[in-house]
Amino acid sequence: MGDLVRLRRRLRDLGAVTVAFSGGADSAFLAWVAHDTLGTRAHAVTAVSPSLAPDERDDCAALAREWGLRWTAVETDELARAAYVANGPDRCYHCKAELMDVVAPLAAADRATVVLGTNVDDLGDHRPGQDAAAERGAVFPLVEAGFTKEAVRDASRALGLRTWDKPAAACLASRLPYGTPVTVEVLGRVGRAEAALRALGFEQLRVRHYGDVARVELDPGALMTAIERRAEVVAAVKASGYRYVTLDLEGFRSGNLNAAL
Repeated sequence: MGDLVRLRRRLRDLGAVTVAFSGGADSAFLAWVAHDTLGTRAHAVTAVSPSLAPDERDDCAALAREWGLRWTAVETDELARAAYVANGPDRCYHCKAELMDVVAPLAAADRATVVLGTNVDDLGDHRPGQDAAAERGAVFPLVEAGFTKEAVRDASRALGLRTWDKPAAACLASRLPYGTPVTVEVLGRVGRAEAALRALGFEQLRVRHYGDVARVELDPGALMTAIERRAEVVAAVKASGYRYVTLDLEGFRSGNLNAAL
């Protein structure tokens, strides 16, 4: 169970923080608590690139307005890094390195520490990006305060934050199997397909990219609905640029492509 008092104490000890704010449940919770604790000494920064779905960027802006956050959107260019484009198992390392290199000057201007919304559960998964961030001086206050994914959502709900039940939304590059080069075209295709499925009412989902084939993962409870609305689902995904559409009967599994490692 996370300790909100301990989290606030840690943020006060840091004095000023720059929050890597993707708009997901974890970073949103951290951004809100940091703002509530430190006021303008908390600066939420959102990295904008082709790997961020446009609706996620828009939601970050909306949350910043709703909560009165001091917020900045900055452009990152991870696609300029050959090791990121190659999409090896260390892709996230190079993505986070780019984020830290772009955010560092903003943090330095505030004499602030970069903080990430990594939680305790994240420590058990393959996440090389955490190493890149830590090597560059970032800290993980949610981990230090003992917050798991469930604890973040419980605390967010208690605080009245609308992000408490927001579906997980990792970067679009995570939809590509390792070894498949990351390109703007592919990221755009994945993003369009997922947006089209959300427009049909599906929430927790992933469109895994396999060339001309889209493997759609949905919450297990939505599988029958997808089958009943098969024609709509197929049309929506094909309109995004795929030739074939498959439905994964195991349903949504966050980070399941790491199983190949």
